[in-house]
Amino acid sequence: MLHVIEHSNDPAIRQLRQNYTSPSEATAVIDPVIRITLKNCPFVVIDVTTGHLCDGPERTRIFKADSSFRELISCMTRGANQEHIHHVVTGFFSYVMFSHVWQGNEPSLQEVNSVKSVWNLPNTDSCEKLRNFCKETGRLGYRWAWSDTCCIDKTTDRILSESLTSMYKWYMDSAATLVFLAGVPHPSKPKDLPRSKWMTRAWTLQEFLAPKVILFYDSEWKPYLGNTGTNHKECPEIMQELADAIKISCGNIVTFSPRGLRVREKLRLASTRNATVEEDVAYSLIGIFESDIKPHYGERGNALGHLLEEIVTRSGDDTVLAWSGKSSSYHSCLPASISVYNQTPYSPPLLEGEAMKTCITELLDDDKLLEEEALNIYKQIKSLPAARFAARRLYLPCIVFPVRGFIPRVNGKQDGKRYRAKVSGLKGVDVTTMDNIILDKQRRFVLVHPWIRYVRGRHNGVNGEFHSGSDTDTDSGVDVSARWHPVAPPRAAPPPLVGRYARALEMIARLAQPFHALLLVQQPGGEYKRVAADNDILVPGLRTDIDPRDIRARVLEIL
Repeated sequence: MLHVIEHSNDPAIRQLRQNYTSPSEATAVIDPVIRITLKNCPFVVIDVTTGHLCDGPERTRIFKADSSFRELISCMTRGANQEHIHHVVTGFFSYVMFSHVWQGNEPSLQEVNSVKSVWNLPNTDSCEKLRNFCKETGRLGYRWAWSDTCCIDKTTDRILSESLTSMYKWYMDSAATLVFLAGVPHPSKPKDLPRSKWMTRAWTLQEFLAPKVILFYDSEWKPYLGNTGTNHKECPEIMQELADAIKISCGNIVTFSPRGLRVREKLRLASTRNATVEEDVAYSLIGIFESDIKPHYGERGNALGHLLEEIVTRSGDDTVLAWSGKSSSYHSCLPASISVYNQTPYSPPLLEGEAMKTCITELLDDDKLLEEEALNIYKQIKSLPAARFAARRLYLPCIVFPVRGFIPRVNGKQDGKRYRAKVSGLKGVDVTTMDNIILDKQRRFVLVHPWIRYVRGRHNGVNGEFHSGSDTDTDSGVDVSARWHPVAPPRAAPPPLVGRYARALEMIARLAQPFHALLLVQQPGGEYKRVAADNDILVPGLRTDIDPRDIRARVLEIL
């Protein structure tokens, strides 16, 4: 029949030939779809029908020998339907991901290959767990399964690195992710999931946030809480347990996006989790932060430093610096442990509406602060760039306050670690540190206010009678007559202030708020290092009777 169609000169046959797609032409259309689909899939998966490990070429061979491929070729005889091709191909290569806590010696890729199939592995708890995962994957109607134990060739650095950086996307694109809760007995009870060991592991954070479909199982591979639904992210009871445990909304779990939470919130989520391998604390967050760092086992604590460095440089987010405790050997402004982000950093109240109006009214009533001085402060702060790292040096925009001296504080007994700092432009500031502070001509200390994004405030100003104009205004936009005169009765409500002067007053009002300062010590080369404090260094603020001479806006280079 195919020979007749291809060689006949009959007009009807020629018309049919124009609409006909040969098997070779159909295959040529399908092959690119296969390549693109497999490019977004795990490199190696388990064929649950045979227990074999299969790479991309082997899965392609299996697909082309499958009846679904032959049916696809057959239906393309009258032209290729791209939507149908995509549906068939992606459906065939759909895979299920495994999330679990490692238990001793898990079967490796080499061990599975040596016995040819997961079904031939020895009868250990770890191997039985893997087989049960494959059985459940098959029962759900899927052919391909992925486990981090045996589907990554950990002896090849390139494959290991690419797998770690791709895992978040693999979980996100999976047909389903199955979570095995080894320590949750059957029958499971409410709150068993939040108390499980699975909830304490670093890697499992992305493994339940990324997938669209997730199913939880107890120690006997029975659905958690007996819920037989097709997606536990649609179960309010289970999602509420997770939300209560990690303190984010159910909505953020169900439809999680790396850009849906702020940097500090994601660090908090990671702060209570631990990893057997030190580097995994950072590597497990690559997807959640959309990071480009390259895993390299052997760098130990520097892995966390690399991650935090990239977060600051890419986002300019200074909240990464808001912590107290021990400094990292990677950089003095970064913590030695991610656990510090479980602390709630001091955050001054947002000045908006009536609160901002009151502060600005006090500033307008203060004849000591001239408009020219306010605008000078505004220009200094506005011109500061975002924080960034380069070559393991932090270029930190901040307001600098020189320290004139330290007075050891006695609290019951002298411990040599509590000090009262005398600071230019500020009242006395208490510092508690593990270091013995010695102030001399060679050791210059400064306190800095690095929270420049807070000082600048919201782009559109505040809600209320006082609001900011555009940063592009060529003049202050303020009518001096709009200022309230302190002795003119009765005082009428002022018209709105606009332009740079209004923004300057807002900035100064925020500077008057208490803030968490960093203590820095200058190095011989002119750079600085952070002095790690045991507690937040809280500064009362600059008050509304601010002296413009106390405002020194700088970008400091910190090691």
